[in-house]
Amino acid sequence: MGIFSFFSKEKKEVLDKGLSKTKESVFGKIARAIAGKSEIDDEVLDNLEEVLVTSDVGVETTLKIIDRVQKRAARDKFMNTNELNKLLKDEIAQLLMENNTTDGDSFDIPTTPGQPYVIMVVGVNGVGKTTTIGKLAYQFKKAGKKVYLGAADTFRAAAVEQLVEWGHRADVPVIKQGMGSDPASVAFDTLSSAVANDADVVIIDTAGRLHNKVGLMNELTKIKNVMKKVVPTAPNDVMLVLDGSTGQNAFEQAKQFTKATEVTSLAITKLDGTAKGGVVIGISDQFKIPVKYIGLGEGIDHLQIFNREEFVDSLFG
Repeated sequence: MGIFSFFSKEKKEVLDKGLSKTKESVFGKIARAIAGKSEIDDEVLDNLEEVLVTSDVGVETTLKIIDRVQKRAARDKFMNTNELNKLLKDEIAQLLMENNTTDGDSFDIPTTPGQPYVIMVVGVNGVGKTTTIGKLAYQFKKAGKKVYLGAADTFRAAAVEQLVEWGHRADVPVIKQGMGSDPASVAFDTLSSAVANDADVVIIDTAGRLHNKVGLMNELTKIKNVMKKVVPTAPNDVMLVLDGSTGQNAFEQAKQFTKATEVTSLAITKLDGTAKGGVVIGISDQFKIPVKYIGLGEGIDHLQIFNREEFVDSLFG
């Protein structure tokens, strides 16, 4: 299990605490669903289906999980309800692996001299986008990387100010222009400064507007094209930040953003304040985009690399 196997009693505790509301909700519902039952029969499966759907796993993903549980129970001839949690844990972990979500190890990413690793961050306002950028910058800096931030969400003065504040907290430079500036120009300046100063990682914040998908698509495409003039491989990652506490609304946001631009990874935030943690499983399955990071609290170190084994173990262990 890589670095998770030894670094992290503390991180495991943060994960367990962050997922506690979801765990309590799911376990409570499962306990009621199988009360008085000794084997996994059709009634148990029907009840389990309802539990997963109401835990924001999503209908399509729930049906996949139920089908897998049913086939496994049939294959193993007899399985009692005491084995249900282990069965769920195994099948959901396998499902996440099939959806390109692999176990992360550390915040140390491969870098090339003179060519920083560029992350363009997208997502609607209020999901924790800028906060996630700040926490990422802190973790990369802690891993020994030289990090630059670009304040390309120029439509809200508060967004620029918030990123500057996170830059101070993480002790990394923030490149900005005035409110209403061209976001692509900010991205260009950021990458130019990063290359000139031998930076390893660049994280670009973008405007979180969804009211006009065509406008959003054009803006993000322009930012990408301008960045390539400085760093031909940019962006290396287009990360969509979603608020896990919004449940099904997060699915809708993922749908809209994946239509507007190519999304290569996900960060799911605010899981500590919600019982809707099942949304991580459903979104990963429905969009086939790897979940890279999960937010489990307000602290600067409460952003964790998503590790499917640890996540599922914490949820069903």
